Amino acid sequence: MNLQRHLRDFQTFWFRYEKNRPAIGGLIIASGIIFTAIAAPIMTPFDPLATLVGPSFEAPFVSAAHPFGTDSLGRDIFSGIIYGARTALMVGLLAASTAALIGTLVGMTSGFRGGKIDDFLMRMTDGFMVIPIFFLALILMAFVGQSIRNVIVVIGVLSWPPIARLVRADFISIREREFVEAARVDGTGEINIMLREILPNVIPTITVIGTLQISAAILLEAGLSFLGLGDPNVASWGVMLRYAQLNIYNSWYLIIFPGIAITLTALAFNMIGDGLNDALNPKLKER
Repeated sequence: MNLQRHLRDFQTFWFRYEKNRPAIGGLIIASGIIFTAIAAPIMTPFDPLATLVGPSFEAPFVSAAHPFGTDSLGRDIFSGIIYGARTALMVGLLAASTAALIGTLVGMTSGFRGGKIDDFLMRMTDGFMVIPIFFLALILMAFVGQSIRNVIVVIGVLSWPPIARLVRADFISIREREFVEAARVDGTGEINIMLREILPNVIPTITVIGTLQISAAILLEAGLSFLGLGDPNVASWGVMLRYAQLNIYNSWYLIIFPGIAITLTALAFNMIGDGLNDALNPKLKER
């Protein structure tokens, strides 16, 4: 029975999701990017950071060995794009997961407990939101050093406030409902009420905002790498753009390919998030 119910729920979800055509397009694009990241060693024989694998500034679509051309150091652009997808997805998924975990803990505690705890946590959240996240990330990266782990941690630690705000609002709305009151009357502890009674009803909100945070994290990582604060030891679209700016006038393709990759990836996850919002938003389900 549970399997049948879950199957019906998924069918209902997919029926609503597929109505959003851009969301389907985003899902297709994201699936292609994920496949590319997984199959990177098969799709290209070159190390994306290896120099002199070809002549310098070879134009794109000239040779089969380097379909996207090469840069000033003879690095294969196609390999950089393929392996850069791995870095983008890793940063996006891990940073968004970190932000979702922190934001959920803060939001659920604030929304359920209320009072002085709520005031303190929300003032702390407001403090994080006052200063633009990009400038905070610049400052933190300058202190902690350049590594992909630090990039993920910094982005995740700075991206939780919007999630906390939404989770708090949902907890405040749900905590006074009848099934929560019934759980209190039965003697259920606060932790169990938060985790078993309320949190499952907030999962759709966390899923939607978490998906949108993936694209935000990818853009932020690209920006940090472009300014020289990313990890120089991994393939990154932002690093490619940083080197490309030095030769923008005579090698246009050095900017075009990583720029398209960043745009498509961020756009794909934004469209997926929009589709998830349509499919999971309880208010839309009533229409």
